[in-house]
Amino acid sequence: MMTARLAAVPRLLAVPALAVLLAGCGIRATEVPTNFGAAPSRVQCSLSEPDVSTQAARGLPVQVFLLCGSALVTVDRTVRVPDGAADSERRMLVAQGLLDQLATPPSAAEKEAGYSTDVRDGITVGGPRPGDPEDTLRLSTAPAGLTSYALAQIVCTFSDSAAAEGDGSVVLGGPGGEAPRRYECTDEVRARPGSTEPPSKGVAGE
Repeated sequence: MMTARLAAVPRLLAVPALAVLLAGCGIRATEVPTNFGAAPSRVQCSLSEPDVSTQAARGLPVQVFLLCGSALVTVDRTVRVPDGAADSERRMLVAQGLLDQLATPPSAAEKEAGYSTDVRDGITVGGPRPGDPEDTLRLSTAPAGLTSYALAQIVCTFSDSAAAEGDGSVVLGGPGGEAPRRYECTDEVRARPGSTEPPSKGVAGE
């Protein structure tokens, strides 16, 4: 019995010695398997489907673009538009409602999923001035004064809504005398709003 215990001692001493040898050869000994893949991300950028019927009862269903994982993603919202509003009035009400929704902090569930917004509260929108294209939306903050994230959110939200023509672009101007420009929401803008500003062009002659 004693002989068996003594025989086991060299084997026990060999274990740390082997670890030292492996470390000396540049091989790192570990007790935890490392082939389980990357750690799961807490930013999911997905929410459960909303109850559209409930939303419709609260107002006009719309979609706005929020930030998630440094990209733009759509979320469902509603805006209130009085029945019987004229087309021009309805357009302004939708545009202001979309701005207000963009400036509203994400819900607890949206924050948990990684959503955020760069649009600040207090921005208002008005219609065209003389000489502007009839679909111009003039913001109380000049587009050039917005962050690239906020501009991308506003352009992409407006461009595919009842506030614009629904062709993937929107004509925006500021409160000053600068001429408005037509901004586009592209795939690149949606994927990298922080580094890719919405492309724009002058609207003279439109």
